[in-house]
Amino acid sequence: MSHTPTPPAPLSPGRLRLVIVAMSLGAFAIGTTEFASMGLLPQIARDLEVSIPQAGMLITLYALGVVIGAPLVTIAAVRIPRARLLVLLIGLIGLGNLLSAIAPDFATLATARFLAGLPHGAYFGVASLVAARLSPPGRRARSVSLVMLGLTIATMIGVPASTALGQQVGWRSAYVIVVVIAAATTLAIWRLVPEPEGAGATGSIRGELGALRRGQVWFALGIGAIGFGGMFAVYSYIGEIVPGVMGLGVRAVPVALFVFGLGMTLGNLLAGRLADRSIYGTIFLGLTGMALSLALFGLVAQNAIAGMVVLLAIAITSQLMGPSLQLFLLDASPDAPSLAAALHHSALNIGNSLGAALGAAVLAAGWGLLAPAWTGVVLAVLGLGIAGWSYTVHRRQRRRVEAPASTESELSVPA
Repeated sequence: MSHTPTPPAPLSPGRLRLVIVAMSLGAFAIGTTEFASMGLLPQIARDLEVSIPQAGMLITLYALGVVIGAPLVTIAAVRIPRARLLVLLIGLIGLGNLLSAIAPDFATLATARFLAGLPHGAYFGVASLVAARLSPPGRRARSVSLVMLGLTIATMIGVPASTALGQQVGWRSAYVIVVVIAAATTLAIWRLVPEPEGAGATGSIRGELGALRRGQVWFALGIGAIGFGGMFAVYSYIGEIVPGVMGLGVRAVPVALFVFGLGMTLGNLLAGRLADRSIYGTIFLGLTGMALSLALFGLVAQNAIAGMVVLLAIAITSQLMGPSLQLFLLDASPDAPSLAAALHHSALNIGNSLGAALGAAVLAAGWGLLAPAWTGVVLAVLGLGIAGWSYTVHRRQRRRVEAPASTESELSVPA
């Protein structure tokens, strides 16, 4: 069932900013809960009397919840109006973190982390869809990037702050913080975010599943799952690379994480502006820049200052793909946007797992602490190849169907 919905009336710039801030606050909560567990694993393991590898399963289970939940939750909720669905999703995220905070044992905590991950992808997919549809032409990618800004700010501020509090007060406090932020987001979205599609049903299960028949959707998911994995191959092992290669103490690891979070935030803002001009161009720029910066990191990381600067570059270039791929998927499947947008976050979490797993493999093989950087180069180049294949198919399709009078740039919107 195809829809070309528009808001009942254009939002004023001030109202649109409030809407985006409300949805970005939810992204901040999700980013905090996604990554805070990593810094609190020793405390969790000690308190619940499990090993560090066992505690590490909490991270895997959350990511598994994201991968599984993104399509399933989106399909299950396909007929719920989008703004109402956002309230429901952020409420479920708050509930999952509340269960995490009060879990009496490891098995309960593991279940709670899986449940907390289930609404993750659907929230970002729906929030991106709402932001794009409420925004005027030429500002859609910028609005999507501003929603995602909450996630990148969380890596820069929310995660270090909640980790520090968790170390001082107890690991449960990190999840309590997320519950409070989720509650505030629920109220903000309920009061501020309008229905972009007006009244009526939002789609059908069959219609949303139609996204899976579109080749460009699979191209975009491949770019995210493989190309984006290049960044995670290094990010996952910063804790070992900073002292082991860059020659800095363990206390410099939070500094490196802050630098990376800053780069992700800057890259996200830059992506919004660039992708409104050219989606494919921004994806190509991001993948090429990431491959080059990862290779440069492999060459200069022994110098602490140069290594930090290149880490910033890796983070910036990797984030050029986030809003770009999200808008790519919305345009590639206009009649089934919710599932396509949610699957983007499944793909990114697959990239997270793939990059970390391959990085672990080359480290276990004894190839040295910089081997993950070169692994990342390979993944970024593979992602670039998928993007080039996608663009070639896109051009071929446009030549067959595009009207001669069309003035829209070939690089702007995938078909």
